[in-house]
Amino acid sequence: MNQHNITNESLGLALVLVVVALLISKKEKLGLEKDIIWSVARAVVQLIIVGYVLKYIFEVNNGWLTVLMVLFICVNAALNAKKRSRNIDNGFIISFIAITVGTSLTLSVLILTGSIEFLPMQVIPISGMIAGNAMVAVGLCYSNLNQRFADNQQKILEMLSLGATSKMASGTIIRDSIRSAMIPTVDAAKTVGLVSLPGMMSGLIFAGIDPVKAIKYQIMVTFMLLATASLSTIIAGYLAYKRFYNDRVQLKVQK
Repeated sequence: MNQHNITNESLGLALVLVVVALLISKKEKLGLEKDIIWSVARAVVQLIIVGYVLKYIFEVNNGWLTVLMVLFICVNAALNAKKRSRNIDNGFIISFIAITVGTSLTLSVLILTGSIEFLPMQVIPISGMIAGNAMVAVGLCYSNLNQRFADNQQKILEMLSLGATSKMASGTIIRDSIRSAMIPTVDAAKTVGLVSLPGMMSGLIFAGIDPVKAIKYQIMVTFMLLATASLSTIIAGYLAYKRFYNDRVQLKVQK
């Protein structure tokens, strides 16, 4: 049995699914046609480029090149997370610190414990999963911070007027924002195997790996995603809340 039977023709036929989405969007007047076409075109181009880059990196098997690729992933994740940091100055720097620290710490633990080896074909895909999940969590944390600071301006001002520090006045908002940002990752962990069969597990099974061994890898992925998401959102939340105050610890006007 040929386990790798995806041809250009089969990819072309799979494109029909995108056409169906376009037709539905047009019929229901959703206005998503341009976004769908742009996202699909961008995904195809990006994946083709990344495919050739990874093929080169895997063949070279250079440690420094691997580290640079991990940093490249973290930079792009930070740039995307920054898009949600509307009222947060230096959103990119905060995002980069949070995502890089979370990703680096998780990778270090996985490598030191022998769960994975420091090889490009193992480190880079794992880094992509970790940083991507952290990116979503940090972005959600920013959205929640912006919304909660806007909704609770009066309450914060009252606490500040009574002598509370910015951290005390923001404590509940920070905790609630971090908690909300973690919900997708926590829910995904609750339903893994029952609702969804995640990418790594499915990929290993497609490749002919024993399902029990594939499950072990997926359990490892679940652990690392939870750890990275929690660490990254905590770092981002506690660095970002200060940006809602000026140098005199006065709350900035939220829009």
